[in-house]
Amino acid sequence: MTAAIASNRISAPIDPVVVAARPRERVWRCGPNGIGDSELLALLLGSGVRDRRAIDVAAELVRSAGGLGVLARSTPRELAQIIGVGEARATRLAAAFELGRRAVEISQSRKLIGRAEDIYHCVAHRLAGLAQEVFLVVGVDIRNGLLDIVECARGSVLGVEIHPREVFRPLVRMAAAGGVLVHNHPSGDPTPSPEDLELTRRLREVGTMIGIPIIDHVVVGDRTFRSIAEWMGAGD
Repeated sequence: MTAAIASNRISAPIDPVVVAARPRERVWRCGPNGIGDSELLALLLGSGVRDRRAIDVAAELVRSAGGLGVLARSTPRELAQIIGVGEARATRLAAAFELGRRAVEISQSRKLIGRAEDIYHCVAHRLAGLAQEVFLVVGVDIRNGLLDIVECARGSVLGVEIHPREVFRPLVRMAAAGGVLVHNHPSGDPTPSPEDLELTRRLREVGTMIGIPIIDHVVVGDRTFRSIAEWMGAGD
């Protein structure tokens, strides 16, 4: 009897109401475009609390904020005030909204990168005040238009280790015509170190071999920067 019941359950058609309540499966099968705002938020929340499902908490988030646009501009503290959210989920939501903003900013404003100063203005806000070294790679198209800015590694106040594959993998993925290296000096002094110069030479060689030239390496300090291409000489 038990075996027969189990068999019937397996062969029974899937209830469309049940499928509609599974946004994770729908995103996996069809992509995220086909589900609503509350369902997307519910995926980020992960689970509900007590007698409230994640979808109910998500709907309350949208209602309380007055719309998704306002919600996306809310601070983590504001998000955490909604019952069922809390600090951890509020932080996760704020991070997701910020990633979306950065992606849209890059895709909608293809900035032209003509000199080291342009690179500095693109990344200064991301590196300001950091206590550890962060290594970024900037991809550009054939017209020197900005494609994307990717963080490759984080180190300590003393330095950051980087491998060529961590630099060129994102450049290959974005079909970049060239790349610009960027890292910060937490000391505030952007003067390139001997290690910075050697790394630049090595990555230039790799870029030449694979056909994605390294155009420059910009070192960011405290509201200032240095171009290693200029430091070393363009012909080096």
